[in-house]
Amino acid sequence: MLRFFAGCLTTLLIAGAAWAQEFPSRPITMIVGVAPGGTLDTLARLIGNSLSKTLGQPVVVENTTGAGGLIGMQRLMKSEPDGYTLMFSNLSMAIIPLLNPDAGVDPVRDLATVSTVATVPMVLAVSNKSGIKALPDMLTRMKSAPRLNFGSGGPGTTAHLAEGMFLHLSGSEGELIQYRGSGPALTDLMAGVIDGVLDQTVTIMPLHKDGRVRAVAVSTPQRLPQMPDVPTFAEGGLPQFDLAIWNGVVAPKGTPRPVIDKLAEALSVVIDSPEFKDRLEQLAAQAPTSAQRGPDPFAKLLAQDTKRVADLAQQIGLRPR
Repeated sequence: MLRFFAGCLTTLLIAGAAWAQEFPSRPITMIVGVAPGGTLDTLARLIGNSLSKTLGQPVVVENTTGAGGLIGMQRLMKSEPDGYTLMFSNLSMAIIPLLNPDAGVDPVRDLATVSTVATVPMVLAVSNKSGIKALPDMLTRMKSAPRLNFGSGGPGTTAHLAEGMFLHLSGSEGELIQYRGSGPALTDLMAGVIDGVLDQTVTIMPLHKDGRVRAVAVSTPQRLPQMPDVPTFAEGGLPQFDLAIWNGVVAPKGTPRPVIDKLAEALSVVIDSPEFKDRLEQLAAQAPTSAQRGPDPFAKLLAQDTKRVADLAQQIGLRPR
C-alpha cells in the first residue's frame, strides 16, 4: 500500500513538472477587480504586457468590476486552477472579507499567491476648484461645515481604507463617495465634482504634474524625487498616516505548484528588466527585493496584512455594508 501511494505521488510530481514545462500553451487572462484608469488597472496592463513577452503568450487584462473587487475575486475562485486565469490585486484583498462577511471569501484560504510586484505610496490630491492649497489648510477646512467629500474606487478598495484612516487620524468627518474604480473618481476630481481622492502615485502623479489636480501630501518618510513640490503627511501635520500599498498576482487555490513557480519566475524576470525598473521609478513605485518575491513570501505577507487590516478597520470604523 505504501509503495502504491509513493508511486501515485511520483506520478503526480512528474505530471506536474511536465505540465509546467508545457505551460503556457494559450493566452492567459488577468482579472482586475476595478474599472479601467486606476492604479490596479495601470499596473496590471504594465505587468501583462511585460509578462506576455516573457512567457511567449498573450496576457489579456479583463476588468471585472463590482463590490470593491469582490466580483473579480469570486470569478477567480470559480475558474479552473490551471494558471490560465490570474488576478492582479493589492492590499484590498485583505479588506474585501471585512466589508462582505456574507460572501464567504477568505483570500488566505481561497487563493494561491504568485508574487508581489510593486509597493506604491499613497498621495492625497484635491480638486483645483476646492481652493485648498496645502494639507494644513485642508485639515482646518475639515473641522468646519460644509464637510468635504472624498471619492474612492469603491467599498473595500485601498482608497476606501486610506480615506477612512485619514478621517480617523485627523479627527474629522467627511463624506465618502464610492465609485466602481479610482479612474471614475479621478475623473470627477478633475471636474471638481468631489473635493479629494487618496490614491496611489501611479494615478495621482501624472494628474498633479499636468495641473489637473493638486497633490497636497504623500505617505513616504521623505518627499519623492518625482514630486519634490509635494510635502509628506508628516510635514503637513499628520505623521501617523504612513500607508503604502503592495500589489501582486494571485491564482485560484489548487493551481499546481510547478505552474505557480513558473509564473513567479517569469514575474521576477519582468521585475528585474531595465524597462520595468525604469517604469516603476517613473511611477514612484518600489519593486520587491529577491527575498520578498515568490509565492511563499507573498503568502506570509497576505496572512499578516489580513490581520493587520482587520485591526485597523475596527479602529477606524470600517464596517460591512
